[in-house]
Amino acid sequence: MNSRWIDLQTANGETFSGYLSLPPAGHGPGIVLVQEIWGVNEHIRAVADQYAQDGYVVLAPDVFWRLSPRVDLTYDEAGTQQAYGYYQQVDTALAASDVAAAVAALRAMPQVTGKVATLGYCLGGQLAFRAAALSQADAAVCYYGGGIHQHLDLAGQIGMPILFHYAQQDAHITQDIVAQVKQAFAGKSNAQFHDYPGTDHGFNCWGRAKMYNQRAAALAHGRTLQFLADKLG
Repeated sequence: MNSRWIDLQTANGETFSGYLSLPPAGHGPGIVLVQEIWGVNEHIRAVADQYAQDGYVVLAPDVFWRLSPRVDLTYDEAGTQQAYGYYQQVDTALAASDVAAAVAALRAMPQVTGKVATLGYCLGGQLAFRAAALSQADAAVCYYGGGIHQHLDLAGQIGMPILFHYAQQDAHITQDIVAQVKQAFAGKSNAQFHDYPGTDHGFNCWGRAKMYNQRAAALAHGRTLQFLADKLG
């Protein structure tokens, strides 16, 4: 893969980094891919590379950089404990602003020849949602976005196409929370929702053996590719 870390600028001119993965053709529409709480780790870099193979220019910003640069954790007990520590400390408003800055940076890259979407998982799903409103991204995809229901005041600013994936057996994002998000977009033609029966939070992550669901992950990826192909052109 043609991938590397690059420097990015916050809205205040501070420097942080992001993992950039280019498609084989060298150009295409853009995706800002937003991490889970384990950082821009092996799994997230692999997902970035996967979408790059699908023809997208993918940028995964480091949203924990103010706490520790380039957090790269595994899914064992020690790594998960550290991950939750970062999750409890991160300023999500600043992180959402950083993701919006990554959208602007990606749009300015000569390799990006089309529109730009935000796409995130768990915490990253929330940040993809908030950054879509901040940056007015061209589309957004939120996989089991934790905390979106606490930011539904932004729903009125989400005029771009948005796709939500939810696990029906998710103990972190229960069905009543999902219902709140669905209600906020009721009657709006720009929002699509997909629910995955018998799946748990994190079903897309092959590094989390107890939660990973190959069928749901493949189905969600296919739906996401169709959505992005339709909305990013």
